[in-house]
Amino acid sequence: MAPTFPGESQAYRAARDRLLAREIELRQLTEAVARERRALPPGGVVPEDYVFETSVGGASRPVRLSELFAPGKDTLAIYSYMFGPERAGPCSMCTPLLDGLDAAEPNIRQRLTLVAVAESPAARLAAFAAERGWRNLRVLSTAGNHYNRDYHGKGREGGDTTMLNLFRREGAKVRHFWGTEMAHTSGEPGQDHRGLDMLSPIFAMFDLTPAGRGDFYTKLSYP
Repeated sequence: MAPTFPGESQAYRAARDRLLAREIELRQLTEAVARERRALPPGGVVPEDYVFETSVGGASRPVRLSELFAPGKDTLAIYSYMFGPERAGPCSMCTPLLDGLDAAEPNIRQRLTLVAVAESPAARLAAFAAERGWRNLRVLSTAGNHYNRDYHGKGREGGDTTMLNLFRREGAKVRHFWGTEMAHTSGEPGQDHRGLDMLSPIFAMFDLTPAGRGDFYTKLSYP
């Protein structure tokens, strides 16, 4: 039996019980979609061992995609961060999302490796990560390779765009497993594509409120 709350009307409780049934349906559908995702056939083999750049102590050094997998882990998630050299600053929607992922990364690393990549130089990315206070999330430069082009971190016009891709290591091979393709589709009328909402505690929280998310967009800072 669902709980009741002080002062609620019969009309409220009847509507809330109907909504609860729908929420349970959504939970069941979410798990069904997750099962279908896990059951996908093998994805394509990664065409090359992409070389990224990382900044350590002010010096850049190369790191290959195959080297990003943590020992004993066979899954790698790469977030394409909209922070290319043509931008004066990073994306104001990506950055708060990565704020949350930076905080969650110590938990995430228990099951997989998570990194973010952007086309700005490694030193610029490292400086911003330090300024932002990120302590856990690795941010690598993809400026010298075709990773973003191949895995849709670039739009058709050539500018950076958002994409999260997951890869699976199978022995000596690395295969693409899944990507946030919904981020490259049109949203419902009056909505953005919402392709990364599953990772956003911000918008999940707003969706619980009487006003909803409205036309709110995150910013790098607020007054």
